[in-house]
Amino acid sequence: MESTNSENTSFNSIGNSNTTTGMSVSDLPSPSSTTPSRYENQKRRDWNTFGQYLKNHRPPLSLSRCSGAHVLEFLRYLDQFGKTKVHTPICPFYGHPNPPAPCPCPLRQAWGSLDALIGRLRAAFEENGGKPEANPFGARAVRLYLREVRDLQSKARGISYEKKKRKRPPQQQIQSLPLPLPLPPPPGAT
Repeated sequence: MESTNSENTSFNSIGNSNTTTGMSVSDLPSPSSTTPSRYENQKRRDWNTFGQYLKNHRPPLSLSRCSGAHVLEFLRYLDQFGKTKVHTPICPFYGHPNPPAPCPCPLRQAWGSLDALIGRLRAAFEENGGKPEANPFGARAVRLYLREVRDLQSKARGISYEKKKRKRPPQQQIQSLPLPLPLPPPPGAT
């Protein structure tokens, strides 16, 4: 199987001579020896994109020197490619889920997309030899930023993001309800 140069690019060359981690983009483990899953392919693409971002950063950054602040820069950089209209508080459609007319509000990355991206990059970092405690994608600043984006976007659309509650099968709910006690017979009835 032929591989492209971008797939074999090591963070040693992307990340300004990082010899401590030896992480390679092509070293992502595959769940099976056949074709990688859609998730694994997306994770590899995201990892390559982040590697390119580090390489093009001025000054170039090594992965070992990357912090939560750099991850936030990356997320803000991605906003320019977003497709989700996020109304500003001064927009007449702020808080309306389905605005009736166009407006000049900016397009941004959707919160759910950013949240999923960070999850994939966090996993890729650790799969490539990064230590969980040094994972910049799990930094407190990143979690707070994602929460802020979620809250801002939910207010701008007038729709709150509720945590999904697990549904119990109806059979269990019926069984868990207490059965009413039978009423005693009326006096004089036999």
